[in-house]
Order: sequence, then C-alpha cells, then structure tokens
Amino acid sequence: MMSAYYDLLSQARNWAEQAVHSGRLHAEQAQALFDIDHTSPQKLFSNREHNTCKPLLVAFMGGTGVGKSSLLNRLAQQPIAKAGIQRPTSREVTLYHHESINVNQLPEGLPLHSVKLSQHNNADQQNIIWMDMPDFDSVELGNHTLVKQWLPYIDVLLYVVSPERYRDNKAWQLLLNEGMKHAWLFVMNQWDRGQPEQFLDFKQQLLKAGFNHPLLFRTSCSEPEGDEFALLLAQLHTLSEQHSVVQLEQRNEQWRNQQLQSVLKQLLDETGQRDFLQLQKSYTQLWEQSETSFMQGLAWPLQNLAKLWAEQPTQKPSIKLWDEWAQSRFDDILDEVVLQAAQLNIPSKPLKARLQGIKIQADKKVRHSTELAGREALLNPGNSLHRFLLKFTAISETLLPLAAMSVVGYQVFMGYFHSSIANNSATYLGLDFAIHSVMLISLSWLIPYFIHKKIQPSLEKNALRGLHKGLQQALANLNQDIENALSEEQSTNVELQEEIRALLAKVTPSSVPKLERDSLLGRVLINS
Repeated sequence: MMSAYYDLLSQARNWAEQAVHSGRLHAEQAQALFDIDHTSPQKLFSNREHNTCKPLLVAFMGGTGVGKSSLLNRLAQQPIAKAGIQRPTSREVTLYHHESINVNQLPEGLPLHSVKLSQHNNADQQNIIWMDMPDFDSVELGNHTLVKQWLPYIDVLLYVVSPERYRDNKAWQLLLNEGMKHAWLFVMNQWDRGQPEQFLDFKQQLLKAGFNHPLLFRTSCSEPEGDEFALLLAQLHTLSEQHSVVQLEQRNEQWRNQQLQSVLKQLLDETGQRDFLQLQKSYTQLWEQSETSFMQGLAWPLQNLAKLWAEQPTQKPSIKLWDEWAQSRFDDILDEVVLQAAQLNIPSKPLKARLQGIKIQADKKVRHSTELAGREALLNPGNSLHRFLLKFTAISETLLPLAAMSVVGYQVFMGYFHSSIANNSATYLGLDFAIHSVMLISLSWLIPYFIHKKIQPSLEKNALRGLHKGLQQALANLNQDIENALSEEQSTNVELQEEIRALLAKVTPSSVPKLERDSLLGRVLINS
C-alpha cells in the first residue's frame, strides 16, 4: 500500500511543480508538498524477502550527557558506543544489529560512511536494530543534519532524559515536530540522582504533548539494580513482534495519508479563496472611470485627425490618435488590475502574461477600429434620412430641369404649330415666353442644387463622428479583451481546483481501527 502512497505523492509533486512553473501556484504554497517525508521505515528494508518481518529500528534520542550511549553499551554488554567527554563532538551513528541482517542493502542516500556497525548473535533481539544517535543539541552542527537524515527510517524513538535535563528545549521541540511519525518510549536515565517530583513533572509534560498513557521507565547505568531496564526491553521485544510491526506500518501509512490529505485540502482552500468576483467588480469601476478619461483626453487628437481627413482624404494621416499618453494610461490600468489580483490572492504572473498581449495590441486595435469607422463615415455621410434627401436632391437636379425643358419644348412646339396655321409668329417668339422659359428651367435646377448644397454634410463633422464611434468601439473591444482574460483566469483556477480534488480522491481512506488507550501501541503513539 505504501507504494501507492509514494506514487500519489510523486504525482502531487509533479503537479505542484507544473503549477508553480505556470504561475498558478505560489512556491511557498507548493512547498508544503515537498516538505512531506518521502521516506519511511518501510523503505529501509524494502529489499527483504516476501512475508519476512521487517526489523524494528529503535533509536536512542536525547540531549548531551543523558546517558544514551551508556544504555546501548549496557544492552550490548560491551562498549560499542562512544560515551563521556568525546561524545558531544562525535559525528558517529552506532548500529547494533543481529548478524543475520544485511545492512549493505540499505537505501542509497543514507550517510552510511558515518555509521559504526556492531553485530550480535542474540536470537531474542533478532528483529531489533538498535541505534545510538548523535546528541541532537551538541556543539557539532553536523549532528543535527545527521539526525534529520536518519529520523524518517526510525520506527521507535527511545527519548532519553536525565533528572537534570528533562526540560531541554531542543530535544523537546524535536519530539513535538516528529511526534506523529514514530512510536515513543521514554527513559529517565541516571535515576539514582532523580527525585519522584521530577519523574511526575516529566510525565505531565508528556500528557500535555498528546500521549494518553506514556511508557516512562527509570534506569541507572551506574546503579542498575532494581531499575526498570528489563521492563523497557520487554516492551521493545513486544513491539518487535510481527503483529506490532505491521500495526506500526499501518499507522505510519495512515499518518502519511492524513498528512498528504491535509496539505491537498489546504491547497484547495487557498485556491478557493481567490476572489475573482471582487477583482471583476473592482476592474469594472476602474474601467468606467478610465473610459471617460480616454474620451476626454483623446478629443483634441480626434478633431485634428478629422480635419486632416476632410482636407486630404486620400493621404495617410500623420496624426497618431493612440499616443504615448493613451498607451501609458492603458498600461496603468493593466498594472492596477495585476496589483489588485495579487492583493486578492490571485496569481499575478499568468494574468500579467495574458494582459501583456492586450497591452501590445492596443495601439493596433484602436487604429484599425477608428480608421475603419472614419472611412465608413466619409463614404456614407449622415444618417439614412439625410442620405435619402441627398440622393433625392441630386436626382432632382437632373430630373426637374429636364421636366422644365420638356414643358418649354412642348410649348415651343405647340406655339410653332399654331403660329404656322394662323400665320402669326407672335406667340412663338414672344419675349415674355422666352424669359419665363429661362426662369422655369433655371429655377428647376437651382432650387434642388441649392437644397443639395445646403444639406450636404460636413466631411470634417462626419469624419469626427466616425472616428468618435470607432474609438468607442475600440475601447469596448479592449474592455472585453480584459474581461475575457479575467474570466479565463477564473476558469483556469477552477480547473486547478478540480485537479486538486482528483488528487484528493486518490488518497487512501483510513482503514486502521482505533487503538485501545491502554494497549501497548496506544501508549507509544501520540494522539492515538
């Protein structure tokens, strides 16, 4: 089952790396996944034969001068671990194991160069590996690193204190940080110098740390008679039995699954706190103010450009509508959006990348939209009624004079016809008729021509109207582009949450029964 956990942890870390690389997740948020131990006691002897019980790795832990090495030497009945004044500066780990255990198969990466090996042939301790760890609070700084390297592989920590040093903070902080990962037994060594009050006080500390009924033994290597060293060994031998080892493995697996589940839930909560709705609301208010500013600030360039187009419609305009002021103002809007996103816990890197493309294309979009609208306005001046009247008067300029000339021609013809019959040319070539004919034809052309000229729209006004309309459309398009970018970021965040939920669904649910409070495992595991 642990292989499934490590596969899932690997998947979660790969997902986190991609999310951090793409900017969807802050490195600080993802670090929690990488802080989870990827090692365990089960990995220490992963090469053991099938159905073979894993040896129980028991480590003596504690501060300087509490007698850890003396306890191991007492166990081995020979001086296999350094003790005394050389101890604080020693960077040495002592492994005391049965001769049947092959330590050459231990995983790569462990600092085996600093390990001193000592074998025995005691069958009663065949399933236990004893380890004397360096002093966690020693003056040798490398000891701290060495202890941290070995801790993930340890099943049981023998937390050794002395009556004078049972309140040391460094070792105690280690217990609080590592409490859920290991089984714990506690030894107050050098008991020949101890007092019952010290023993009870230490026990109260353990209760506050989360141990329901801690196993606490009193030992003395200088006066061993009557101490509880034998009881300590008996409890460890019980823990080394296969049933207990399997239960410890199950508890370790349960704790790791809970830890991974907790980290994933925390990431899910953090991504769910990204307030895209508030960002959209703030941006809408910002854009409404900025749009008015753009229309006011670009009014003068619009007028100059419209005038230039009216005077030189065939030449390329030399006036740039979307000038440095407009681009700078637009950049400020996008920067403000990115800043507001960061304040609302929304990743700013991917949003900034999306907005960068809009920033670059702003000038091109505004120029294209305004030029197109301006040319359309010059091509089709006025509104539909206006254009109808223009066409009507233009047609009237031709049709009315033709109609008038037709009437005059008809009158000329009929006058000529009647004058020929009556042999009277007065009605045919009369001065009044000529004047009236000229006036009729002139007025039939002049009146529609005058009206056409009067209602002819101004090219400058039409160009200005078209440019104004094009600018409004361009700003609306830019606004829509920004809103789309915000919506896409929100959709991406939803996808990110779905990926986290998919990882959470793969976490193996706990199937380990609750331990009895007074059972052996119930007493050696914290918060059992």
